[in-house]
Amino acid sequence: MKSIYRNKFLGLVFVSFILSSCSLNRDPLDSYTDVSQGTTESGTQIVFKNKSEVDNFLTGIYQQMRDRQEHWYLDLLLIGDSHSDNAYAGTTGAEVVPFENNSIEGSNSVLERDWDRYLEDIARANRLIINVDSVADKSVSAADIKLYKAQGKIFRALAMFDMLRIFGSIPVVTTQARDITEDNIEEVYPEYFPKQATEEEAYRQIEKDLLEALTDAPANNNANKTLFTKSVARAMLAKIYAEKPIRDYAKVIEYADALTADGFDLNENYSDLYALNASNTDLAQRNTKESILEAQFMPGSGNWASWMFGRDLSNYDNAFTWAKWVTPSRDLIQAYSSEGDEVRMNEAIVYYVTTWSNYYPSSNYPFMFKLRSGMSSIIKLRYADILLLKAEALIQQGTDLAAAADIIDKIRVRAKLPKLPAATRSNKDALFNAYLKERRLELAFEGQRWFDLVRLDKVESVMNAVYAKDSGRKAQVYPFDQNSYSLAIPQAKIDQNPNLVQNPGY
Repeated sequence: MKSIYRNKFLGLVFVSFILSSCSLNRDPLDSYTDVSQGTTESGTQIVFKNKSEVDNFLTGIYQQMRDRQEHWYLDLLLIGDSHSDNAYAGTTGAEVVPFENNSIEGSNSVLERDWDRYLEDIARANRLIINVDSVADKSVSAADIKLYKAQGKIFRALAMFDMLRIFGSIPVVTTQARDITEDNIEEVYPEYFPKQATEEEAYRQIEKDLLEALTDAPANNNANKTLFTKSVARAMLAKIYAEKPIRDYAKVIEYADALTADGFDLNENYSDLYALNASNTDLAQRNTKESILEAQFMPGSGNWASWMFGRDLSNYDNAFTWAKWVTPSRDLIQAYSSEGDEVRMNEAIVYYVTTWSNYYPSSNYPFMFKLRSGMSSIIKLRYADILLLKAEALIQQGTDLAAAADIIDKIRVRAKLPKLPAATRSNKDALFNAYLKERRLELAFEGQRWFDLVRLDKVESVMNAVYAKDSGRKAQVYPFDQNSYSLAIPQAKIDQNPNLVQNPGY
């Protein structure tokens, strides 16, 4: 039996993320080897020898927001916009087109990449959260440990939230695996194959992480919006309480108001979120009062994701010889035009001459424009998103339509659009439809649209209708139904882990 387990294990590569035991005692260091930091007097292995090692590890966690743009940003836009009515796939790649024509299968390489990478990031968070208690350096205070843990829990919540919205039922991993040895392989090997939790169970874990982090996380820093702060925890709490499994609109309002109390507000000019300076040598603004969490890329640091969507305005012809991902759809362009929304359309969409004509004439080809150079910041959380969620909560509660309409009007006025008519403001259904449209136009190409349709049970009504009215969209392969709300679990992961179950419909 041992050899069977051993042979199977050697044929697979897994993230070590399940822990059976750990000591919370910060005992003095016992001994070191070339491969270990040593052990405490109680026998617990030391993972972090001193404060410098903890700081370096935490820096590495923050670096994931910049270095791993595929799943933190690129793939979320593919799913959030190309798998909705906002955009086409953009390229002809077999891994990308299924998000446009609804032919996604468990073999999709994008989904497999995302599954692996979210679990890897969760494992990084677990390593910090679990092991920082036993750091050998006595100069690390109890308050320091709480601060480290809070940031790790926010990072884990961010990763788990995105993974959960994509896949639905996911493993909820909050522990670390023991090393497999000759003697314990039969006992430990199954720990590498966790079962999936229900969506509600997963959301409750995210809720727990965020509530615990809220006490000890750093305060918001207006000069540095790259940190996992109390404000980030509040924004994420507002977002998770809008989700169906644990929906609580009163708490959405509570945490949205808390962000307002933290000093967040809309930028006066919508373009301030995305614009470069006049000479295209840097981003015009970072750390705006609307940004809650962003990954920043300074001149020379190279935000390569900009190449995937269009031109890099700081290096105009760089990597512009192949068709890009997430091409704006005719349906979205028409939505902007019908509303007379030039301000937001000009920040979201730009036209260039190309050498390809997959969806539009090469002489006038549209591109997603919200990430326009290697110096652009990627805004992960922004106040307008949370403010609109508050409007949604007020509408769905039905108790204060006027306050919800005021929020929508605030968003519209910034975009130089007229306020909502009185008939819309006083009618719940009409106001809700106006809200959906406003959210689409405000947040296009920020990876939100698909997840809004899922959250609000609009997938079938919106997506099954768009193919007939959007002449540029590839033909629909499968209709959207109740099984479309969660995407396919990667089949390779199911083959490796017998405890995983494929989502219905795949």
